[in-house]
Amino acid sequence: MNPPRRGTPDFLLLFLTFVLVCFGLAMVFSASSMTSAYRWDDPWYFTKKQLIAVGLGSVGMLFCMNLHYTKLKKLVIPAFFVIVMLLILVIFTSKSNGAASWFNVGKFGIQPTEFAKLIVILYLASLISNKEEKFRNFKKGLLPALVIVGFVSMLIMLQPDLGSCMILLVCSAIVIIVGGSNLKHIFLLGTGLAAIGTMVVTLYLLKNNTADTSSSYRLNRLTSFLDPWADTSDTGYQVVQSLFAFGHGGLTGAGFGQGIQKLHYLPEAHNDFIFAIIGEEFGFIGSSIFILIFLLFIWRGILVAVRSPDLFGMVAGVGIMSIFAFQAVINIGGVTGSIPLTGVTLPFISAGGSSMMVSLISMGILLSISREQSHKEDAKPKKRPNRFQ
Repeated sequence: MNPPRRGTPDFLLLFLTFVLVCFGLAMVFSASSMTSAYRWDDPWYFTKKQLIAVGLGSVGMLFCMNLHYTKLKKLVIPAFFVIVMLLILVIFTSKSNGAASWFNVGKFGIQPTEFAKLIVILYLASLISNKEEKFRNFKKGLLPALVIVGFVSMLIMLQPDLGSCMILLVCSAIVIIVGGSNLKHIFLLGTGLAAIGTMVVTLYLLKNNTADTSSSYRLNRLTSFLDPWADTSDTGYQVVQSLFAFGHGGLTGAGFGQGIQKLHYLPEAHNDFIFAIIGEEFGFIGSSIFILIFLLFIWRGILVAVRSPDLFGMVAGVGIMSIFAFQAVINIGGVTGSIPLTGVTLPFISAGGSSMMVSLISMGILLSISREQSHKEDAKPKKRPNRFQ
């Protein structure tokens, strides 16, 4: 007997993913070609690496899209233990810019934190769907989830990576709320997150009082958004140059490839500050169109998630889309000087192999969920038209 035929993936979500990836590749080339030509004598240096990440991520997306998403439950536990081991091992690697977040594999770098965010969300979704009504019980439901999230967050902060830790905490809270946690427990969760936030700030303050100059610099950069012009040559330098980029772009932009700030003025123009290059080259109008497209992408993904035929798909889908949404908010907010700068990539757009691969794999899971919705709709009996009407 042949297995039942699955439905087709959500076309709009797939198309928007394709649009964002292609636009990201174009922006990585625009933002990095001049510096790559100067440093490595190859204007395509970062674009080639990003293309490889897109290729590997696309394979992962196709695999997850054709795998029934409920089968991920069996893979979550072993994947969780693997990522915990990697998070522990990465702490002992050499630091770059004051943080130990990467495993260097030849010319490429693997960032376990990017994979950890997805795996923790899937782990929580599996936990919630398995417990169902029991999840409302504090000891049997919320407490195990808090232990898992707290443990992984601690490992991430040991690197340290404040931005990724914030994303994991907020998105985990969203998953727990959507999963049906007791309102009293949600209040306790909010209190716990506030306590963890206070601990994080205290940790940074304590490090600032030590002789560790890199820790002091990270704290000053974190608070420099309040007045970046107070130290335009050091801690406020990146935000100031980013604002110059938006000012140069004006309403309609300088034109694709015509930006100035990427020419050794704005560090990491192809990575954390790529939205500033978008603003400079496409202006306010182009930046607004990009944000609207990204919002449409988020809306469509959430719509696919809430229409999932089971609890696991719904919770996992909402968690995945919350990662995209919150990460974009932190990146754009930091680049525009609206919130503290934490060094978070813009999904699908910024250069970063690990981020791109995880993003595409995540979309494969969402598209797998959408295939089940499409299959159920196709399976509904259709009314025969009345030719006499």
